[in-house]
Amino acid sequence: MQRTLILLKPDAVEKKFCGKVISRFEEAGLTIRGCKMLHLKPQILRDHYAHIADKPFYPDVEAFMGSKPVIALILEGDDVIAKIRDMLGVTDSTKAADGTIRKQFGVDMMVNVAHASDSLEAADKEIHRFFAENEIFEY
Repeated sequence: MQRTLILLKPDAVEKKFCGKVISRFEEAGLTIRGCKMLHLKPQILRDHYAHIADKPFYPDVEAFMGSKPVIALILEGDDVIAKIRDMLGVTDSTKAADGTIRKQFGVDMMVNVAHASDSLEAADKEIHRFFAENEIFEY
């Protein structure tokens, strides 16, 4: 079993389709191991997006991701990272395949419903960036 981090972005929270997205994850057989709503501050965003912090578009990413609360999820399942990335579709919602979450709910490259970890190593770091050990549940 693998685990991954999902951040349902401000657009998902504002437009009230988080439940629909989470429902699709659960219907795909994934298990929620952690869930919380939080408002992302600049420091955690700089840490999370360190790989693009020097790009000219980064201030827009920080402004968007800090504009409203997000919902952070830890999802667990077989091959969860690949499964989630297939369900979401490509990052640019305008290019996402029909039937994907980003095609249905996304707008563009940034306003695209969710962040998802792209590897096991990234997932481990990202889970621990947003969740304390006592916020990860086994049942």
